[in-house]
Amino acid sequence: MFGVVFIAGYLFSTLSQTRNALDNRHALQAFLFVVFGIYFVWFWAKGQTLAMKTWDIRVVDKSGAPITQKRALLRYVLSWIWFLPPLGISWFLGLPGTEAAVLALGWVGVWAVLARFQAQKQFWHDAWAGTQLVTWTAPERSRKSRRKTEKAA
Repeated sequence: MFGVVFIAGYLFSTLSQTRNALDNRHALQAFLFVVFGIYFVWFWAKGQTLAMKTWDIRVVDKSGAPITQKRALLRYVLSWIWFLPPLGISWFLGLPGTEAAVLALGWVGVWAVLARFQAQKQFWHDAWAGTQLVTWTAPERSRKSRRKTEKAA
């Protein structure tokens, strides 16, 4: 995600001629929201983000089939429940940064614990979006392609 944020931030600041990090801050946040949406919807519709490949997990629908882009978009929007409530409360109450951070961390902890009360023990945004995370590893390459690779080496 660092690379995605870096490239998107550089592109935004170049195109908008932003000279100060605080200029156009809300526009940058909206732009990053869209860029993250594109990133996650694209990769989830393909089955895995880059990090999910590392952890050997895949996102699928309830029947185990790959999810559509529409379902991936729904999952992306619903996943913001992890962050929007504490951010909204912090903004509404005008909380300083440290108090907002404590509120956000507390909310994330509570929201994670609430998954234990879901019937399949999955996060609520997955349950509402009709998706689930499953353990998955890439199928091993065929014997024929391995031999070609070994001969080339």
